Amino acid sequence: MVNHHKKYQRLIKRCKQLPPTPTAVAHPCDESSLQGAVDAAKAGLIAPILVGPVARIREVAAKAGVDISGYPIVNAEFSHESAEKAVAEVRAGRAEALMKGSLHTDELMSAVIRRDTGLRTARRISHCFIMDVPGHADALIITDAAVNITPTLKEKVDIVQNAIDLAHDLGLTEVRVAILSAMETVNPDVPSTLEAAALCKMADRKQITGALLDGPLALDNAISPEAARIKNIESRVAGHANVLVVPDLEAGNMLAKSLTFLGGADAAGIVLGARVPIILTSRADSLIARLASCAVATLIANARRKNSGKTLKA
Repeated sequence: MVNHHKKYQRLIKRCKQLPPTPTAVAHPCDESSLQGAVDAAKAGLIAPILVGPVARIREVAAKAGVDISGYPIVNAEFSHESAEKAVAEVRAGRAEALMKGSLHTDELMSAVIRRDTGLRTARRISHCFIMDVPGHADALIITDAAVNITPTLKEKVDIVQNAIDLAHDLGLTEVRVAILSAMETVNPDVPSTLEAAALCKMADRKQITGALLDGPLALDNAISPEAARIKNIESRVAGHANVLVVPDLEAGNMLAKSLTFLGGADAAGIVLGARVPIILTSRADSLIARLASCAVATLIANARRKNSGKTLKA
């Protein structure tokens, strides 16, 4: 399949008129993570603050032929210290985004969620993939496929609201959220269908705002108008969803990777619910997906600067 990444290109283009987002890059101690930060800086998306062992970062840069002379470096001897000092850059107001380097995700998130020194807010932290799927007109937001393993109904309220807020920050004029399950009918024997119905009613009661919700919906009738028509589902969401909320991490991870490895999609990733957006990239990510992840963070940071009401309370 050929993917020209038009949806990602649109995201990146929207950032051209915005200032680069100061971003603390935690432990960029391999070529992939260091090159990703520098590429995003060259594209005008971020202004990286490299946090990690200075000698090692410079050694990696020299071997890879990457010029880092223009970027500040905060020394940290070990990966867990890199995570802590990267978070401290945010708390001190010197960074408006956080980016994962070559350390483990749980090391970074452990520093993020610490009550006294982290970046917690009243919201549940969650992850969104922004998928560029060939042949699909719009980007698809999938949540949560990377952070919350088996979220409760209460946690899903925040997961859904985080995704809705993200969709608005990305410029979507109508956010259509499908709460996914294996079927489109409420079945007491399938808990995810009950939670989907509850989430939709909570949206009716304004406990979730900013979007149209429908569910339970199976994947086919969430994104295919023809499948929705065949099932006689009358809804502004069914067949036209641009946000897909999965029952649990396993389902979300399989969905995202199926789209990537079988459907030729790319997956930009962002963590939400903290004081600042957190860019999680993988060594397997393409360059365009890395840049798109940084573009998403820049759009979120810009939206928060423009509208203080978007900033979550600590």
